[in-house]
Amino acid sequence: MEYNGGVVLAMVGKNCVAIGSDKRFGIQAQTIGMNFPKIYKVHDQLFFGLAGLATDNQTFSEKVKFRTNLYKLREEREIKPSTFANMVSGMLYEKRFGPWFIEPVIAGLEGPDSKPFICATDLIGAALFAKDFVLAGSTANEQLFGMCESLWKPDMEPDQLFEVTSHCLLSAMDRDALSGWGAVVHVITKDKIVTKNLKTRQD
Repeated sequence: MEYNGGVVLAMVGKNCVAIGSDKRFGIQAQTIGMNFPKIYKVHDQLFFGLAGLATDNQTFSEKVKFRTNLYKLREEREIKPSTFANMVSGMLYEKRFGPWFIEPVIAGLEGPDSKPFICATDLIGAALFAKDFVLAGSTANEQLFGMCESLWKPDMEPDQLFEVTSHCLLSAMDRDALSGWGAVVHVITKDKIVTKNLKTRQD
């Protein structure tokens, strides 16, 4: 899980959710790229991020894209975040004897009242549902928990949620050599998606 490094974080606000990750692609301590995508859009109300082995990240994201497109064709509607979480959990559990080395983080808005939904799973699909924040990734994980518990509070507006998510990511990545080199945060509200790129330490 720490071979390529990286960190993904999802956080809940008032009728909005934020999901963010770093951009580094490395092999252990050697940095190779600084624009590696770890967050993927399913539709306007649903995003997911993958932390862990970069090759499994790419393979799994393509399989998820195939499954969600198939769901949309069959059901003639977009997949709900809770249904998507169950689908991802099932896909990971199918491979439990030779697992993908990834930890998905799912963030979206569900239903007509745009109820925030976040979820994270481990590499064999055991789901964790939370009302505040979920995270996955390399050693920034340990630093990130403390920052999130300190800064998160209920019913944050989208702008405040972006600030808190960004501060948590930046503070944690400063203390971890395996993640960083830039970050991206997506804030999902009922009407729009706001994506912002963050500059971080380049060392």
